[in-house]
Amino acid sequence: MAGRLVIVGAGQAGFALAAKLRALKDERPITMIGSEDVIPYQRPPLSKKYLLGEMTFERLTFRPETWFAENNVEIKLSTFVEEIDRSAKSIRMQDGSVLEYETLALTTGSTPRTLPASIGGDLAGVYTVRDKRDADLLAGEMKAGRRLLIIGGGYIGLEAAAVARHLGLEVTLIEMAERILQRVAAKETADIMRSVHEAHGAVIREKTGLHKLIGENGKLKAAELSDGSVIEVDLAIVGIGVTPNDRLAQDCGLTVGNGIVVDEFARTSDPSIFAMGDCALLPWRGMPIRLESVQNAVDQAESVAAFLVGGTEPYDAKPWFWSDQYDVKLQIAGFNMGYDETVLRPGAREGSSSVWYYREGRLIAVDAINDAKAYVTGKKLLETGRNAEKAQIADPAFDLKQLLA
Repeated sequence: MAGRLVIVGAGQAGFALAAKLRALKDERPITMIGSEDVIPYQRPPLSKKYLLGEMTFERLTFRPETWFAENNVEIKLSTFVEEIDRSAKSIRMQDGSVLEYETLALTTGSTPRTLPASIGGDLAGVYTVRDKRDADLLAGEMKAGRRLLIIGGGYIGLEAAAVARHLGLEVTLIEMAERILQRVAAKETADIMRSVHEAHGAVIREKTGLHKLIGENGKLKAAELSDGSVIEVDLAIVGIGVTPNDRLAQDCGLTVGNGIVVDEFARTSDPSIFAMGDCALLPWRGMPIRLESVQNAVDQAESVAAFLVGGTEPYDAKPWFWSDQYDVKLQIAGFNMGYDETVLRPGAREGSSSVWYYREGRLIAVDAINDAKAYVTGKKLLETGRNAEKAQIADPAFDLKQLLA
């Protein structure tokens, strides 16, 4: 039996690694370490169905608590790793105890960026949404009629806006860039999603940053925006991106960039240490990327599990993402980095459409808005390396099924 595997981080990637190893009949001892006080659970529904009260926490957990003992997976909760000693192949916990490993997996995830205290980021009523504690705190504040400011027009901010409007809050979303979704989607997708939000009563203010938050007795009361205007607000959600949790890796001398640098097998610069999920900077199509998605966390972790039991297949990420906002399901296949052209295609039914991304004439990604056929077609084309001619995509009369024949 192989020596102990220690998994630092009890999120999607960490649990997927442990579960896949057990599914592959691997019997090595596994210890999983999590900073929260609850067993591993799904995070995406936290800011949606869980916050809306439509899903209980029990439904979010990956497995019942009994699964861990039944599968010989030791889980340590409410604790942190302070230090990795690579020469001794051990970790030191916050209570001073030491745990030895043969293999170490870093699935430490990422942390939301916060606002500095100098502009009011420490005021009561200012939130980020990353874990159960964040969602529980925010749930008590999300009451109809209250005024919410959302800082950041990426997917986190837009999803929060949709939930807040559903609950009856007045929502103002500010984005300092030229438009919402500036970093992650084409103008066509942004235009569609902006229209959806405005139709539901959210106020979207682009090219507008935050100058400072204004408090009274330590509680958020208003916000001064970059254009000089001041708006009264009761609470704020900060959605300005995340940073990879790579401090442990950096402190012990592993190679880090924008995340923990790994090879195609998720090995770090120390072959006994792996990293996967949001914290990992992996090679993909000749460039280093971080993929902040459930799909990547699970697929990369399961690839590592297969490698640990003797597999030889490198991890080849096939990115896909999704975002639910109001009655709109935005599904994304591929990774649009470096696109130089887009094609907007109307869907077969009202309210459906898709945006197809090209780089040097080749399809690299698809955004599908309430258009399952476009998503499935685009995803299959990307997975099989086939192309779709722009003229075909631009023709609404062209049947996408022909591309898969």
